[in-house]
Amino acid sequence: MTAPLTASEVAALVGGDLVGDGTVPLRGIAPLDRAGVGDLSFLVSGRYLLQFQSSRAGAVLCRAEHRDAQPGPATRIVVGDPQSALLLVLARIHPPAPRAAGVHPTAVVERGAVLGADVSLGPHVVVGAGARLGDRVTVMAGAVIGAGVPVGDDTTLHPGVVLYPGAEIGARVILHAGVRVAVDGFGYVPGASGHQRIPHVGRCVVGDDVEVGANSCLDRGSVDDTVIGPGTKIDNLVHIAHNCRIGARCLLMAQVGIAGSTRVEDDVILAGQVGLAGHLTVGAGARVAAQSGVMSGIPAGAKVFGCPAKPYREALRAIAVMYRLTRIADQLEEVVERDSAADR
Repeated sequence: MTAPLTASEVAALVGGDLVGDGTVPLRGIAPLDRAGVGDLSFLVSGRYLLQFQSSRAGAVLCRAEHRDAQPGPATRIVVGDPQSALLLVLARIHPPAPRAAGVHPTAVVERGAVLGADVSLGPHVVVGAGARLGDRVTVMAGAVIGAGVPVGDDTTLHPGVVLYPGAEIGARVILHAGVRVAVDGFGYVPGASGHQRIPHVGRCVVGDDVEVGANSCLDRGSVDDTVIGPGTKIDNLVHIAHNCRIGARCLLMAQVGIAGSTRVEDDVILAGQVGLAGHLTVGAGARVAAQSGVMSGIPAGAKVFGCPAKPYREALRAIAVMYRLTRIADQLEEVVERDSAADR
């Protein structure tokens, strides 16, 4: 940021109600426990009230319920949703780096490829024959776009992204470093003479406004398509196998693995290291807790946990019962040892 924002300017930006000194200069954003007098911080819930009360932040975004909480920073900006307000301030304090259109001299654009207006191709980028890049597409160093692949407007491919033939990428998509799209799926027919590869001729279709984290792999379909719905966000190191259908606005967190031909409906959240077996359906709005193993379908709106995944409360009760059984086993062992000693 070239110049600080005052607390009153932040309040105007987010439509908040200013409490305290509006002239406080704010040069950065930091969490409550590390913020200094020149930082804007945020209190999203009462769980962090102790940090708020000891914070040195110059000003804090908070809800109405914490407007008069004492002690704590004197300057507060009261909003309905501190996290959403923070996004507005972040965009102002840390604007995106300027983007320069143009084709680097080392980039290779093969015959028949079409580049839209204001495209940016970085060093050693390869655009295959017949590929079609929309307007304002940014392709960073070393990325490869396979033959015939369409890429929608305003999409960004970070360094080392590879789009195999059969990929289709929508508009405003962000693919982080090392993402692979439309890789052949893991499909073989076993036999006495060895495993015969199943040809993969389907597509991998990535919808608008999707973001995929670093080193994630999205397989193409075998005879069907793999589809990632619009607005879905995928974390680092996620694998989505062939013929999967992921709905709109889903959140797939780190190290999720989804086996082939599984359907994940809209607005599902899969937490870190969740594994889904193949040929099942996870219903719309379902929540799967971290490290769960899903072996069968999940109804819409359900919240599950464990391996095999069960309804959340049932899984927690089973864990509690196991802990009680451990104590009972210890007591039984003590009884057996006493009886053995008495017999001797």
